[in-house]
Amino acid sequence: MVDSKFPIVDIHTHVYPPSYITLLKSRSSIPYIRSFPPSTSLRLVILPAEDTESTSRGRPVGAEYYDINEKIKFMDTHSIDISVISLANPWLDWVAKEEAAKAAQGINDEVNEECGKFPGRLFAFGTLPLSGGKEIIITEVARLKSLKYMRGIILGTTGLGKGLDDPELLPIFQALQDAKLPIFLHPHYGLPSSVWGERANDYGHVLPLALGFPLETTIAVTRMILSGVFEKVPELQMILAHSGGTLPFLAGRIESCIEHDAHLKAEGKLGKERKTVWEILKKNIYLDAVVYSEVGLKAAIQASGEDRIMFGTDHPFFPPLEEEGVKWASVETNYEAIKGALGSGNKESKGALGGNAVRVLNLTA
Repeated sequence: MVDSKFPIVDIHTHVYPPSYITLLKSRSSIPYIRSFPPSTSLRLVILPAEDTESTSRGRPVGAEYYDINEKIKFMDTHSIDISVISLANPWLDWVAKEEAAKAAQGINDEVNEECGKFPGRLFAFGTLPLSGGKEIIITEVARLKSLKYMRGIILGTTGLGKGLDDPELLPIFQALQDAKLPIFLHPHYGLPSSVWGERANDYGHVLPLALGFPLETTIAVTRMILSGVFEKVPELQMILAHSGGTLPFLAGRIESCIEHDAHLKAEGKLGKERKTVWEILKKNIYLDAVVYSEVGLKAAIQASGEDRIMFGTDHPFFPPLEEEGVKWASVETNYEAIKGALGSGNKESKGALGGNAVRVLNLTA
């Protein structure tokens, strides 16, 4: 039962709806789902680093990935009233251009219908047909406004293939601003595998997940800042996964480097109309609380403000490696981080746990 006064809202929680699972099973190249004999268990492979002969090849795919009833069960176990679900990476980035529009419409309709099975408990971020071209993307942005449970879109860091500082994205950002649909920015592509060294396979998925994802997000948003996206589309709103990567910690350094860059000054990019990194963090950016520590969360709060932090779990990823108990340690760690950084039962902690998301995303049935 939803606590309408002080709900707990998970804004970072993924699904692979049944049609997407079927699509991945039909593929032989990344992304794909298959078993690796002698095991008959299905494994999901979405990154090149996972597509190797090792015990960590991909990740196991269980019902929690595609069965919406498992999502509700997880929510009930962890006292979550509302979830804003989103298609997990790599979304539809890889779909052929001529298939993009149909694929996005099908996925978005399916996810919207899944939300309708549990009205008031599930909302969603839509998926864009990025390979389909600007007009098709903008058409889908407008269509998403007609879907009852859609509250924004999820986006990777490559955009149309050239990164989020690509001028070709500006009309799409404008359409999202006009539709009042925030972007939930999520990493996927990481950093070049060469940066992890020759022994990377000895370390499982730790380096690309713990460092590659956060740095990918930081670089993507910094490129947006440097290219002037937030001056050109001033009301664009973004929610950054994993507390913005390292952006809260590095914001001061990034701002100082901008202010002291002779090239930017010569190009006339340091004028009064420029938004500082700090302004953007407090006016255009929200941060989820999927950072797993009080230290990291305090940096996020100091960078963007208590009213711009939102609880998340990253379900169905980071499950217990063994059946250690009913509740997931990864989720409880995020709960504890909010309690440590903001206290318990006060306005600030209630905001981070759900109030901010309800306000920003209009989470009413």
